[in-house]
Amino acid sequence: MKRPPPPFLALVAAAAQQGMSRGASPASGLRRPAAVAVATASVAIAGGAASRFRAVRTTVEPFDPSKASSLVVTGPNSRTRNPMYLGMAGVLVANALRRGSWTGVLPIVGFVAVIDRFQVAAEERALAEKFGAAYTTYCASVPRWLGPRTFTG
Repeated sequence: MKRPPPPFLALVAAAAQQGMSRGASPASGLRRPAAVAVATASVAIAGGAASRFRAVRTTVEPFDPSKASSLVVTGPNSRTRNPMYLGMAGVLVANALRRGSWTGVLPIVGFVAVIDRFQVAAEERALAEKFGAAYTTYCASVPRWLGPRTFTG
């Protein structure tokens, strides 16, 4: 099954946020700086992870995790197994915050659910097969997103 690229799904979610939050009041007060802070942190997390992948010369290509040549467990990957997707979700959170619309949260939930169910699950299976015990150990010590460990492989 061909999955759409995660950045495309994030853009679809952002477009849905825009449509669902028409008529919301413009960002003012603390919303604007809070949204900027969340977006900055999110981009830093995703960008830091992508930089680590490039530094060890492994792929960031999400559709064929079997092309991975190294298991990246440092930097943002030492706190979450999916920092690039977490960063995308964080940018969506920042957008919802900026827009000031509670309905803008719904596309975030949809994005995370789709990425978690289809993209992350497929990646975890491939990485467990490729890296074996090293990946299992990594999963036992680093959560899939944030909080408790959720390896299902």
